[in-house]
Amino acid sequence: MPRKPKTPPAELPVIPAERLEQFGNGPMTAEAINAATLAGPEEGLD
Repeated sequence: MPRKPKTPPAELPVIPAERLEQFGNGPMTAEAINAATLAGPEEGLD
């Protein structure tokens, strides 16, 4: 029986380096994740 052709993986959005630097290199706490989620893309993260 013939197989379905595989669909290519979805392209991931490009994340600017400035945004990545705001998160730091270590693991994030639940509070930090919540703050980043509430800040959204329009507001800067402190």
